[in-house]
Amino acid sequence: MVVMKKSECPKGLGVAMVTPFTQGNPYSIDYGATGRLVEHFHQTGVDFIVALGSTGEAATLSAEEQREFVRYVVAKNQGKLPLVVGKGGNNTAALVAELRSMDYTGIDFILSAVPAYNKPSARGMIAHFTAVAEASQRPVILYNVPGRTGVNMTAETTLTLARECPNIVGIKEASGDLNQVAAILAARPGGFTVLSGDDSLTLAMMAMGAEGVISVIGNVLPLQFGVLVHAAAGADLAKAANFNGKLTGLYEALFRHGNPAGVKAALWLQDFVANELRLPLVPIPQEFENTLKDILDLAIERTELL
Repeated sequence: MVVMKKSECPKGLGVAMVTPFTQGNPYSIDYGATGRLVEHFHQTGVDFIVALGSTGEAATLSAEEQREFVRYVVAKNQGKLPLVVGKGGNNTAALVAELRSMDYTGIDFILSAVPAYNKPSARGMIAHFTAVAEASQRPVILYNVPGRTGVNMTAETTLTLARECPNIVGIKEASGDLNQVAAILAARPGGFTVLSGDDSLTLAMMAMGAEGVISVIGNVLPLQFGVLVHAAAGADLAKAANFNGKLTGLYEALFRHGNPAGVKAALWLQDFVANELRLPLVPIPQEFENTLKDILDLAIERTELL
């Protein structure tokens, strides 16, 4: 486990947790399953928790559901792990108003994605995130995910924000562009943390100098993926590469039919949550369930032998 100060950006293995829904009723949050997941993270070496991310289907939760879900996670977490909460949007004024009025009890960091659909310019991104950083009562982690937002935040833009906004402490970088990651790592100011936003690129990014990951697979195999992350953090790249090779098939399988459809199915196969998603997302095809189970079982078997 990575030791962190409260004021530092979280490092190591962060899990972008799913939002469990009740069996047969995806419009009811399953708080029992939510509590079991949080406790599972406590027991398996996870370094921090991320709620209300894209893996958590935050876009389909009402404002009241989001508040209630965070309150529940805070109560179950009991301050044991740093808690990051996703708060983003493509209406800057509305997001700023929400950040100014929200209850930050038990929340340690805010994760905020590049605005989707609007496709802002670099100047627009800088203005947006400057306003977000000024409004937030907690340190802000940027989230660059062009596959979801439709626009990439360049290394230059990220570095400008890192240098000019003291309340921006890191980035979840999910562009998939290792050259861009390298540019950020080479010129970032002291104390600015880079986290992988892609499970499959975590080893490569950490070998370059990134400090951790906000992970999807960590929901399913937190102990095993944690071994990889913590080995990489300790510069034991051979051990990390060994684990990475055993998990590669599962990385692909979890995303083959979209996220979080794959990870929810895998958690369902482990009896953690119901295999329920909210429209417009749907579960993985039934014919893929056995294939996913075989891939998951093989990944567990391989990593248990190491």
